[in-house]
Amino acid sequence: MKPLLASFLAIWRLGLKELSSLRRDPVLVVLIVYTFTLAVYSVAAGAHTEVRNAAVAVVDEDGSMLARDIAGAILPPWFQPARPLEPAAVDAAMDAGRYTFVLDVPPRFEADLLAGRDPTLQLTVDATAVTQAGVGSQYLDHIVDTEIRESLRRHGAAVETPIDLVVRARFNPNLESARFTAVMQVINNVTILGIILVGAAVLRERERGTLEHLLAMPVRPVEIMLAKVWANGAAILVASLLSLLLVVKLALGVPLAGSLVLFALGLAIYLFAVTALGIALTTVVRSLAQFGLLAIPVFIVMTLLSGSSTPLDSMPRWLQLTMQLSPSTHFVAFAQAVLYRGAGPALVWPQLLAMAGIGAVLFALALARFRKALAEVG
Repeated sequence: MKPLLASFLAIWRLGLKELSSLRRDPVLVVLIVYTFTLAVYSVAAGAHTEVRNAAVAVVDEDGSMLARDIAGAILPPWFQPARPLEPAAVDAAMDAGRYTFVLDVPPRFEADLLAGRDPTLQLTVDATAVTQAGVGSQYLDHIVDTEIRESLRRHGAAVETPIDLVVRARFNPNLESARFTAVMQVINNVTILGIILVGAAVLRERERGTLEHLLAMPVRPVEIMLAKVWANGAAILVASLLSLLLVVKLALGVPLAGSLVLFALGLAIYLFAVTALGIALTTVVRSLAQFGLLAIPVFIVMTLLSGSSTPLDSMPRWLQLTMQLSPSTHFVAFAQAVLYRGAGPALVWPQLLAMAGIGAVLFALALARFRKALAEVG
């Protein structure tokens, strides 16, 4: 019992030393504050994937009331008011990037429609911003369809509606990208800082020569590792929870559906895994510069392919299976279930178990490498 208590006290005191070193490092403190405040707010408030204020032009070759109604129905906040455009100017305007959408209403469009013929409308789309192009095309299709139905009713023509599709958007009823972006930005920043902070802590000791002082103390490599894991993990845990409450919920007005206590539990397990990965990366480099070059592709892959940016279902099957080995994939699924859908432990325990298992493997590998690195220093 006494050796266990002594080991716990050693881990606790070494962790306090880590927190004290972190507090005295202004660069890392500013990085943490910026990452969980301005970086989250600016991305969530400025980067929108939904259609907003898109530029639209209408080529009215018909001159009918229906054509004017369609142009008049294209309104903010999704679109700028539609601007008239001559047919000969379409290519030049699209090449110059002045419009995202150009709707061409052909001659005799309304007359052909009322006569029972099937006239064709042309919508030219600048698909450079592919998400906005796809969603905006659907919005414009709905606007045109609505105006055509109203025109047919006005003229007493039959309007066939065999299907009445009712769409209910759950968990994000207004389809606001900020609700998704804000939380996912916090999640991605946890991954980045979890690797960077613990890696900087290990390499800072090596470069300053204080690692040799630790080796002279009656502490084991596993105790040194656990101290760095809990100290840096605790700093990120507190910062991310404050970010969710103050930046995401209060400043951005994004509701958090689930339990923050459950989320904190999953976050702690994930930080155990990702900080162990950070320590493992430090054992194959010799300086902070090398560590930065190695860490960048690691956390880029972990964030971009975890499901936080694009759905896993849209990836190739082999890549989906490969990413199951990454703790970030399970953490993103866990965070989305808890914070978006209000899931409880009964639904997210597989993700918690997967993160714990992967974390244990990463910690064991990191410990083996760390012991070898300490032996070389000693």
